[in-house]
Amino acid sequence: MKKLGWLMGCLLGFHASAQFSQQTVQVGNMGLNVTNAGTIGLPNVRNNPQGPPSMEYPINSGIEHLFEGGLWIGAQVNGNIAVSTASLDDASGYATGKGGFEFSNKIGTNVTTRSSLTNSNYFSTAAISHQDYLLHFTDAYTVVPGTQTPIQDHTLPLNADVRLETYAWNFAYADFFVLANYTIKNNSGFRWDSVYLGFWSDLVVRNVNVSTDRGAAFFSKGSVGYEDSLKAVYAYDINGDVGFTNSYGAIQFLGGSWRNKFFHPNNSTTFVNQGFPSPQVVPQYWVYNTQAPTNDVLRYDRMKTIGNFNDPTLVAPGNRVQLISTGPWVSIDPGETVTFTIAFVAAKMVEDNSIPGNKNTVLARTKLRENLGWAKRTYLGEDTNENGVLDPGEDLDFDGILDRFILPEPPLTPKVKVMPEANRVRIYWTGNSENSIDPITKKKDFEGFRLYKTKPGDEFSLDLLAKAELVASWDKPGNSIGFNNGFSAIKLDQPVKFEGDTNTYLYRYDAENLLNGWQYLFLLTAFDEGDVQLKLPPLESSLISNAVRTFVGTPANSTDLKVGVYPNPYVVSAAWDGQSSRSRKINFYNLPAKAQIRIYTLAGEIVATLNHDASVALNGSNAEWFQEFGAATQTVMPEGEHAWDILSDSKQVIATGLYLFSVKDLKTGKIQTGKFAIVK
Repeated sequence: MKKLGWLMGCLLGFHASAQFSQQTVQVGNMGLNVTNAGTIGLPNVRNNPQGPPSMEYPINSGIEHLFEGGLWIGAQVNGNIAVSTASLDDASGYATGKGGFEFSNKIGTNVTTRSSLTNSNYFSTAAISHQDYLLHFTDAYTVVPGTQTPIQDHTLPLNADVRLETYAWNFAYADFFVLANYTIKNNSGFRWDSVYLGFWSDLVVRNVNVSTDRGAAFFSKGSVGYEDSLKAVYAYDINGDVGFTNSYGAIQFLGGSWRNKFFHPNNSTTFVNQGFPSPQVVPQYWVYNTQAPTNDVLRYDRMKTIGNFNDPTLVAPGNRVQLISTGPWVSIDPGETVTFTIAFVAAKMVEDNSIPGNKNTVLARTKLRENLGWAKRTYLGEDTNENGVLDPGEDLDFDGILDRFILPEPPLTPKVKVMPEANRVRIYWTGNSENSIDPITKKKDFEGFRLYKTKPGDEFSLDLLAKAELVASWDKPGNSIGFNNGFSAIKLDQPVKFEGDTNTYLYRYDAENLLNGWQYLFLLTAFDEGDVQLKLPPLESSLISNAVRTFVGTPANSTDLKVGVYPNPYVVSAAWDGQSSRSRKINFYNLPAKAQIRIYTLAGEIVATLNHDASVALNGSNAEWFQEFGAATQTVMPEGEHAWDILSDSKQVIATGLYLFSVKDLKTGKIQTGKFAIVK
């Protein structure tokens, strides 16, 4: 009767409304898609690379690492084996009611956003990271909520209530991972026995901006591996987009909690001493679809069977999916809750040609291990010896609680104002970093500033951020850190404020001898002293949060009209142009603050009309070139310049030849005319 009652309870449908939604984690240098149906990733990203990312790293590079993934829960219930899956082998990914996608948004809940950043619209003292997403879903529904449509083949749900919280930071040493903390409750009336918790993934490393492969060819160019010491399955590209995808994507098991015990192989002694089996991590992979387990019994068996990651055929490209599971959790009683935490981690591949034909060497994975180590360190928090107990000396904040998900923090990111001029950029910044207090050490440990800059033409790189080079550094004198050169070269005699800006700027640096019309990326960071006791090197603030792209050029001309055009003549294509006719530009310079620019043929026909307003953000950047090569969090344009995409008002390519232009100062009414040439 118990068995029958369990089955009847599972087969009941729910008909209230629960709407599918998704969000993108992108506070750091990884963009990760999460959904309230329990899936991770964005399967359609290969067909829509300009849309939201799936698991992109670095951000805006087009290098994706995940097709889709999702939680698996496997257990024995009253003699039956049941596995609830959020995702599995499927060519098109999640769709409402599709078989294998057995979790739905918990009715009456919405995705919640929190942030520990005080300047965020989502700031909350309850936030764990710079960007938290909170999602709530369940496998209890056998009918798609709000419809009469059954979820295919979902006849034995476990009635699992799942709350997922994702955490991400923008620190330079932590912007390559996202943590996923699952809290799983047995919401049924029956005990789950011999439980395995896992995450199925289709990690695929391809560059969606350059790849021309479609269908099976897109997925069959990589391979997989396992980092045992850090409990992570990973994938990499072998021959898909060579030169455009030199990175790893990984799923890492960090730990769990069960009956006040830290569930991890590194804490096996605690379990064995209490008569429980030792926790195990079970990595697995198989060839997509053809070797996929097709029912709950086979899926449960995969969750507890270790795959052969020493198979020599793994050096050959193929289409393989991954599963990383943990267990056995002896039992989870009705109403009981456990946690299961994983990390999504990406890392650049270190070049290693020592073994021809093998891209996946120990040396190649150097950065991957380092990044996995930071994810693990963040999760462990105060639990440095991994026993799940707050031991003497571990309570860094003296609150009597074992805290996880904590990072040492660098100084606050300086607030920056970038002002382009002719052949120069002036960079002002605030002094807010100087009074930063590390939340762990409780010390004011500010040390100095670093300035990074790209070169003209670096925007054609897939990863502009990585092109930024250190051009200057200033730090406190009198210690063994940095150059000890002090701040006298950049400290202003008097603080500076600007109209409409509430910040007070204490520092300034002038970047000289720059090329007008070219784009430069500037990054200003603050760094601290590090901590010998905690074995921490000097930590640096975010490379992303105040990254500013600027175009060097003339300021607004408020006196005489001396407008010109460069390059003149324009030779198709200029050095800064893209490959298409819609990613080209020429610049008008020495413009007044507000002006109307008109371009004519020699016959007097109007080709294009441009409206210039120096007070409008991104003024003059409506040309497609800026969408292709200039998209950024913040872009600053010179007030006296305006770019034109060399297209007519109807966006048609114009012919080569001589053209006339007129510029009307909308404040004074003065008009200037001129000419320029377009030649092949």
